[in-house]
Amino acid sequence: MPISRTRPDELARRVAELEAERELTLRLAQTDSLTGLPNRGAFTSELCTRLEAARAQDRRVALFIIDLDRFKHLNDTLGHHAGDLLLAEMGERLRAGAQGGEVSARLGGDEFAVISEAEDVGARARRLLSRLTQPLSIYGRVVSPSASVGVAVYPDDACDASDLQRFADMALYRVKTRGGRRWSVFDAELRAENERRQTLETELRRAIPAGEIEPWFQPVVDSATGRVTGVEVLARWNHPEQGLLTPAAFVPIAEELGLIGQIDQAVFDTACARAAPWVAEGLIESISCNVSPRDLLDPAFSRKLIRRLSRTALPATALTVEITETFLLQDLALARRHIERLAAKGVRIALDDFGTGYSNVRALMNLPIHTVKLDRSLIEAVGRDVRVSKLVTTMLHAARSLDVRIVAEGVEEAAQAAFLRAAGCERMQGYLFARPMPADAMENHLRESAEGLAAAPAAPVLARRRRA
Repeated sequence: MPISRTRPDELARRVAELEAERELTLRLAQTDSLTGLPNRGAFTSELCTRLEAARAQDRRVALFIIDLDRFKHLNDTLGHHAGDLLLAEMGERLRAGAQGGEVSARLGGDEFAVISEAEDVGARARRLLSRLTQPLSIYGRVVSPSASVGVAVYPDDACDASDLQRFADMALYRVKTRGGRRWSVFDAELRAENERRQTLETELRRAIPAGEIEPWFQPVVDSATGRVTGVEVLARWNHPEQGLLTPAAFVPIAEELGLIGQIDQAVFDTACARAAPWVAEGLIESISCNVSPRDLLDPAFSRKLIRRLSRTALPATALTVEITETFLLQDLALARRHIERLAAKGVRIALDDFGTGYSNVRALMNLPIHTVKLDRSLIEAVGRDVRVSKLVTTMLHAARSLDVRIVAEGVEEAAQAAFLRAAGCERMQGYLFARPMPADAMENHLRESAEGLAAAPAAPVLARRRRA
């Protein structure tokens, strides 16, 4: 039987087809499907190539990172398809406005990037903003886009692609925190901030095993009697040079570095060990601990917490775990598993920052939530703003009808406490009663408060605590 042979021209055609398919696959893998621009991977590769060429030719290169302002609002009001149309239009505008070998890319979401010559970065940033913010019609509605731009320049600001992107992002973040709608270039101020941050990152990695991050405690009091019923655990960094640092100074960095779980565990274990004798002596009923959203996203979080709690002398019924209502919206199914697993062991659940977002009343109805903590932003306005006062009163009524305990955070004025007490709020915490304090000071405070309550009526004791 004769052997079939492929003719040379047929073989060449098939090889060409395969090569074309390979090139198409590669191009698609490097292209953003919505805008047709290079995607993040292709952009990063191109940026590295451009920097190598600039290094060899002693040229400067500017990197522009662009973020659309209030893009989520557009998605929420007009729908995700409208958002896609806007992103596609932004991609087309960047492509049409490219100058002199510029490369534009979509990095993801509503973030774009442009690699350009660094002749006049201010003029180029203004042209980008002017082009991107021209009005357009989506579903018959005129939309006026807004954008923010951060700029970093090679080699003035950084000599490698990673740092250049990071510094452009820092410049962009500064614009966003100042309201957006403008541009900013990486400068000496941001460089100093970056150096401080890098130092803080190094020190934070050392501080956790060194035990420098420790639990502080703030009392929660009974609204009617002034008796301390519990304490909230708060993290503080006892920095050897900078002194006491609050979570705002280190928690965001810890979350980015993936260290927040280590901090939470160290603070939790120490706090339980210190508070267990207070509970045993009847000085307090319980302690409450905040949990970061990152920890809650771990499917094994609740099991790990129960194991750690079992190694302490603190009863499960004396622990309250505080979660934010935003986490419920992020992953309700996972939140339900954690909450039900913890509640089954006797751990109580508090919904923190209630009133700052969607005030998820459905969660109170369908989940074993024991406590809601009214956010301090609401407490600041009670008694002054009629609408907020009515809202808080309604929240208190709704929580009571569902047999949920209410704690008001951030109570700083006697008038706020009087309003909340009259409205039926059961528990309060804030500077009016006591500031957060370390464990030894908290123990002394609890004993003094217990002695004062034993020696005097409730009302005078509450007044004495307020003056403190």
